[in-house]
Amino acid sequence: MPEPENRLAARGLTVGYDRRTVIEDLDLDIPDGSITVIVGPNGCGKSTLLHTLARVLKPRSGSVLLDGEDIARLPSKEVARRLGLLTQQPVTPDAITVGDLVSRGRHPHRRLLRGWSAEDEEAVNRALAATDTEDLADRAVDELSGGQRQRVWLAMLLAQDTPIMLLDEPTTFLDIAHQIDMLDLCATLHRDRTRTLVMVLHDLNHACRYATHLIALKDGAVVAQGPPGEIVTPALIEDVFGLPCQVIPDPVTATPLIVPLSRSHDTTPTA
Repeated sequence: MPEPENRLAARGLTVGYDRRTVIEDLDLDIPDGSITVIVGPNGCGKSTLLHTLARVLKPRSGSVLLDGEDIARLPSKEVARRLGLLTQQPVTPDAITVGDLVSRGRHPHRRLLRGWSAEDEEAVNRALAATDTEDLADRAVDELSGGQRQRVWLAMLLAQDTPIMLLDEPTTFLDIAHQIDMLDLCATLHRDRTRTLVMVLHDLNHACRYATHLIALKDGAVVAQGPPGEIVTPALIEDVFGLPCQVIPDPVTATPLIVPLSRSHDTTPTA
């Protein structure tokens, strides 16, 4: 088995539910310091892969390697000090305040018989400031809007202070403005601390704009991976999604912009 060159990798990974195999014999390396975005059609295994990388799901065979070690053999707290996960629909404890929720991100760093430390306090304050949620600290999480809630959950993940962060569809249920706010925030967090971010996104144009490394999945297998500008073509989009399209430069970022070709209208250019 080849040694991984990056901190997070998979070797011979096979994952499934009951009798259904979703991912089979997959090898993967997540580039250190990247914003890696996983894209693919519904049911292709995006979230399954992300949750397996986070040790939420146990593979049938193969392994996830964290710093060259089988993640399944590492103590839970040790994993949580190196890698954090924001799920698609996190469950908020009843009547908890924003400050208390964000403070829970410090659990992996707490030691038996050691009280709340200045380091813990600094990490929580830094996470609240980074996500612009300081003024929400005393409010109940269930009173917040969807966009505010997403920022608070991201703050908890930041307080965990891990070098690798996994986010499963962080823009779910957000309007377009809040989607951009969330992705801009993720890009800023990546740039400021050189974290490795791994995200599942549905919007291809968002993925192309924010990813430094793109992974296209189809039927549980990697079809293509690399910088969006190098791999995103009309042929790839039609192969993976069955969507005829044109790919043009984004007028703002020059990253690939996917323009679907309508199936219900004549798209032949007029003279």
